[in-house]
Amino acid sequence: MTAERPRPTQEDVLGYFDTLSNWGRWGDDDQLGTLNHITDDVRLAAARAVRHGRSVSCAWEVAVPGEMERSTTACPCAADMPGAENMPPAFHADRRWGFSSERLSLSFHGNTVTHLDSPCHIFWDGVMYNGRSHALVDAATGSAWAAVTAAANGIVTRGVLLDVARARDVPWWEPGQAVFPEDLEEAERRQGVRVGSGDAVLLRTGRGRVRHEGGTAGGVTQAGWHASCLPWLHERQVALIGADTPQDVQPSGYDDVLMPVHTVSLVAMGLWLLDNCDLEACATTAADLGQWDFQLAVAPVRLAGTSGSPVNPIATF
Repeated sequence: MTAERPRPTQEDVLGYFDTLSNWGRWGDDDQLGTLNHITDDVRLAAARAVRHGRSVSCAWEVAVPGEMERSTTACPCAADMPGAENMPPAFHADRRWGFSSERLSLSFHGNTVTHLDSPCHIFWDGVMYNGRSHALVDAATGSAWAAVTAAANGIVTRGVLLDVARARDVPWWEPGQAVFPEDLEEAERRQGVRVGSGDAVLLRTGRGRVRHEGGTAGGVTQAGWHASCLPWLHERQVALIGADTPQDVQPSGYDDVLMPVHTVSLVAMGLWLLDNCDLEACATTAADLGQWDFQLAVAPVRLAGTSGSPVNPIATF
């Protein structure tokens, strides 16, 4: 077993805003943050992680009407299709095919929908990543800084699944249990893998199994990363982290910084987050193949000025 490290005090965690800061590291105008660790060579290495050609989704299906408001049209005639007025006359005369169409409304931040957080999602003392003011976020136009469109070219890198539930030989971690650096290293040891620069780290606590078996998905108390993992992620030069929870262990144990992983990651480090992944199929596939790394592809929707996007991360083994 890996030796337990001293736990950071609240003063230590608040100090992470300085000691783990990436402000200016890639230039004063940088909006990509830790995605800069994903170089061309890293992408090529990620392609070489594809050894079986098997791909799995790491996202939850969005429930209707649970997380989505749907306004559906089903028409038997093409002439009634939105935009039909701009089509050639022959299109209007076609009575043999129809269409279905939806207008969707979705709130993706929270504890259930799989989504990507961009750095503008969180402020600390009124400031965003790389020292920009929260005043750059406008209610009408969204954020003019570090929005999800900074990753418009997609995130393609090597993913590493750290299955801490499997490493502890439990079906899942209980709500409120914190994952510490020694837990990450124990999972690395058991799985024969090591997290490196440019990697995306996906943390499986087993919450997905709870959801699949009909357990509650929400609630205030959650398992997740402890703040002490932040220096570990910084040292390993991780590009992206995901979890089958909303990331932070809750309660965090710190009264003055209630969500240290979200806050330090997004504001100080520029570390992008994948919240609420479904990692059960990924974990089963990894165990079956004996392979805990893979190519991970995340393509956010290009929503202008938006602090994140619902996503369907794909792991290809």
